[in-house]
Amino acid sequence: MSLIALSGVGVEFGATTLFKDITFTIARGDRWGIVGRNGIGKTTLFKLITGAQQPTSGQVSRSGAARISLLEQHRTFEGAETVWAAAAGPFAELLALEQSLSHQAEALGSDPSDQAMAKYSRDLERFQHEGGYEIAAKVDAVLHGLGFDPDKARSQPLAQLSGGERGRLGLAQQLAAPADVLLLDEPTNHLDLETTAWLEEYLRGLEATVVVVSHDRAFLDAIADHILHFENGTAFPYTGGYESFVTQRTERRLADQRAYDKQRKVIAAEEDYIRRNIAGQNTKQAKGRRKRLARLPRLSGLAGEGGVMSLALRAAERGGDQVVVAEKVNVAVEGRTLLRDFSARVVRGDVIGLIGPNGAGKTTLLRTIVGERAPERGEVRVGGSINLAYYDQQLGNVPMGKTLYDVIADLRPTWGRGPIQGHLGRFGFSGDSVLRTTNVLSGGERARLALAIMMLTGANLLVLDEPTNHLDVESIEVLEEAVEGYDGTVILVSHDRALLRALVKRVWVLHHEHITDFPGTFEEWETASAERAHAASVTAAEEAELRRVHERQKTSRKNDTREKDGRGAREAKRAVETAETEVSKHEARVGELTRKLEDPELYTTADGTKKAKTLGGELDAAKRALDKAITAWEKAVEAAERAAV
Repeated sequence: MSLIALSGVGVEFGATTLFKDITFTIARGDRWGIVGRNGIGKTTLFKLITGAQQPTSGQVSRSGAARISLLEQHRTFEGAETVWAAAAGPFAELLALEQSLSHQAEALGSDPSDQAMAKYSRDLERFQHEGGYEIAAKVDAVLHGLGFDPDKARSQPLAQLSGGERGRLGLAQQLAAPADVLLLDEPTNHLDLETTAWLEEYLRGLEATVVVVSHDRAFLDAIADHILHFENGTAFPYTGGYESFVTQRTERRLADQRAYDKQRKVIAAEEDYIRRNIAGQNTKQAKGRRKRLARLPRLSGLAGEGGVMSLALRAAERGGDQVVVAEKVNVAVEGRTLLRDFSARVVRGDVIGLIGPNGAGKTTLLRTIVGERAPERGEVRVGGSINLAYYDQQLGNVPMGKTLYDVIADLRPTWGRGPIQGHLGRFGFSGDSVLRTTNVLSGGERARLALAIMMLTGANLLVLDEPTNHLDVESIEVLEEAVEGYDGTVILVSHDRALLRALVKRVWVLHHEHITDFPGTFEEWETASAERAHAASVTAAEEAELRRVHERQKTSRKNDTREKDGRGAREAKRAVETAETEVSKHEARVGELTRKLEDPELYTTADGTKKAKTLGGELDAAKRALDKAITAWEKAVEAAERAAV
């Protein structure tokens, strides 16, 4: 069933055409990934789908019954004061009804009139029918999955959150709310690897249709079954995930080029005939061919990547074999220790991927390595022949208040106008745009300028902190190729698994104030630690179930004022308590096994990997036992509720 259909849609702003002739259909249950260069119209497409903007040409059709939810890059939480209230914002009416039910239940003790009982029964029926018992558990589970403490969130002021945390909270609000179509704009921007994996699982389990703008290729490949690619002023739909799209895009471009080359030959032959015969005895035929040629629609050449940066990274000097040495290093921020007793040696040619949860200290460690901050204890030494370049995810190496031209001119004072403009042109800045000041650049433009600066350093050690955050897919592919061909040493922090899989030859896993040094590629780490990822998915699944149980427990206790004191009711209550004890026992076992499986050190040896598989089997058994205990508890609660009436 079609939910949204676009036919020949185009958008113009004055004399500027943003895009034209876009045609595709979103059916119920589809998973669409939207890709393309920054500024090409992806966010505008979302506005067209929601009806917030009308197309200049073409038509957008929407199913009238479809509830469309849009997560924008800039989030606000009107009326909410706490983190939990912001996440639960779409359920404000039902949560108010829950509070009313609690007050009514207490009041029934002093006013058990038929009228009061009837109102309580009506409100309770509505609360149950609209899924009231599941709201708090669902909000808690989504908050937990996105890295928040649900209990702390109930009292944590919204104003305390950082920009990245507000981004995750906006995503939590949208995922918890009821919707038929989810429109997600760069949802993985503020997520670490584990949280991104959780989001993938969550979206795959939804019945809702999902349309997502993202530059995360692995994420798109995991969730999307259709790709819409913006290119050359329009957009082309493809069936399949991201890897399938790349293959189909290449085939389409080659087919377009062959058709273009064939048409050029035909046109050249026709023009030659016209030139030779326009004034001769075949002039009538020549004039006829000229008319037909004038009416012939011209094909375009190979769909190019105009505006995409051209990046080349080269080390000016080879440098020594010992690049960085860390000895018994402690890293701390504001009295909080992030890393203890870290010792490691980085050798020439290493490409190290530093991974770990958000807030664990990855950026702080990088800043310690590059010398921007001192370790709390221990020593970090960079080799004397090492020339280091640092890509700061906050783009702090881009000078503010200067024109793009002056930024490059300051770095290359002997260059003339032509080379400076040529260098900036490699990164998508041409014409008068080189005279813009850095203060007015978008995040993507500043990121490209930061890379343009880095390219001139000739560094033999690159320290890259989330270099893909502000880049579009095409630019990320260029960056990946540049780093892959780089002849120096790289330390990379990224949540882009496609980038990590393509580049990383050694993995540092930051976990609980400790770094595990895995001597293999990121892909090998993913394979070796598959049970670790499995444990995380089990935990996420059980978390939702257990929070539903705990919420139902609280709701049941609120209604204990109406409980009968008969023998049957007392036995039913004891049965519930026994069932709760069983749930707690199996919950503790799942937690114990999960903690063991989450320890990265377990996966650094062959014996550890074998042990992880054994523990994974035990975790599955513990999960089944927990599920069985939860089912038994639910039956006991239902029996107790019947006995209490």
